[in-house]
Amino acid sequence: MSNSTDELFKNVIAHAKEYGFVFPSSEIYDGLSAVYDYGQNGAELKNNLKTYWWKAMVQMNDNIVGIDSAIFMHPKIWKASGHVDGFSDPMIDNKDSNKRYRADQLLEDQIAKYDVEGKTDLAEELQLEMDNALKADNLPRLKELIIQHKILCPLSKTANWTDVRQFNLMFSTQMGAVTEDSDVIYLRPETAQGIFVNYLNVQKSGRMKIPFGIAQIGKAFRNEVIARQFIIRMREFEQMEMQFFVRPGTQAEWFDKWKQARLNWHLALGTDLNKYRFHEHTKLAHYADAAFDIEFDFPFGFKEVEGIHSRTDFDLSQHQKFSGKKLQYFDPELDENGKPYGNYVPYVIETSIGLDRMFLLTMINAFEEEDLSTEEKQDSRTVLRLHPCLAPVKAAIFPLTKKDGLPEKAREIMDNLKTDFNLQYEEKDAIGKRYRRQDAIGTPFCITVDHQTLEDNTVTIRYRDTMQQERVAADDLQKIIGDMVSWKNVLKQD
Repeated sequence: MSNSTDELFKNVIAHAKEYGFVFPSSEIYDGLSAVYDYGQNGAELKNNLKTYWWKAMVQMNDNIVGIDSAIFMHPKIWKASGHVDGFSDPMIDNKDSNKRYRADQLLEDQIAKYDVEGKTDLAEELQLEMDNALKADNLPRLKELIIQHKILCPLSKTANWTDVRQFNLMFSTQMGAVTEDSDVIYLRPETAQGIFVNYLNVQKSGRMKIPFGIAQIGKAFRNEVIARQFIIRMREFEQMEMQFFVRPGTQAEWFDKWKQARLNWHLALGTDLNKYRFHEHTKLAHYADAAFDIEFDFPFGFKEVEGIHSRTDFDLSQHQKFSGKKLQYFDPELDENGKPYGNYVPYVIETSIGLDRMFLLTMINAFEEEDLSTEEKQDSRTVLRLHPCLAPVKAAIFPLTKKDGLPEKAREIMDNLKTDFNLQYEEKDAIGKRYRRQDAIGTPFCITVDHQTLEDNTVTIRYRDTMQQERVAADDLQKIIGDMVSWKNVLKQD
């Protein structure tokens, strides 16, 4: 990470706290490692990201519906899914610092370092060696690579490493009044299984026909031994997942369609295509026959934001086997030979996006420290160039002064607009300072009520990105703001 990108990341983290986006959880008790709270502006931005995803996924597709499944689930579900036996990370300890690290992340950091240093051959060689080791579950080879490439503990600066071992990431707890008699259950490590176990309920109650999808937004929990890079890797996080059920044999076609559709969703917000890339999995999960990640160029390198996976019929088949309940679909349509498809277990295409990562991506992409200096004076501003649809506050209403009936008029205008838009009212400090505060949280419009407003019911509207101002009728504000923040701007289909 270069000094400039390192500084950008630190500035975004500081900005997120100062302006009410993200706080360290339990901060007055010195915090809780890798757990964060979303502040007043962060909660609004997060909700807007969820709304955008839900509208794009459920509202815009007549064959996708949404559910909200419970966090607590029957423990057999996690046995069937493979999480009890196989949901683990390769970890390595440094004996001098007593710190634990993910072996693959140490190697990924070294690959990124080689890339920055222009040692592309070494980077490609190490990437290939690591991928092969992970694919073969060859833990000793991962340690060999760490030693071979002289990777040191960031704290002790030594290479006094233990062997690499696997650690299960699921949180367990008890359900029952008496601990001795209670059953061990797990906090879900993903939201997907809640969709799979409700597949038949949704299909029958909604009279859904293949192909169809089930979407869900919800919390998941992973006991990450090493959680780092702010909200990139947390122990409590939120996912936006959709499982799309298809006829066996058609999964490759649907996989390609969803892969492109999901990238288009990101680009609709105006993000530069060059900031994204697809990364193909070399080591496929036990349930997949194809997998790609959508990665974003964060200040600390390309990291996964969303995954598109072809999960075959693994999940439904496993739950059918472990539960003893048939999860087949009767398909009355005819194949190319004129024969009915009949009963089968559907295949699944999954799209899974990390909401917290998408939140950080959005903050980093929008954050700008703009130099406004002229020959006469030094000036600057920090602005969040958020898409108006995502902005926590859509418009701020300012009376020019606190007297002469201006606050009352400003409140009247605000009352007319607040049923449709999230607004802020502010009358403290000079107008310039108020503008800067709204720029810092990404508010697209600032509306100033002055003495002329009392005469002709016009106001001054100031646009965040250009800082241009114009005089408009107060009665036109509904349309001006509405047109700019409408979800139509990002949900348009070709």
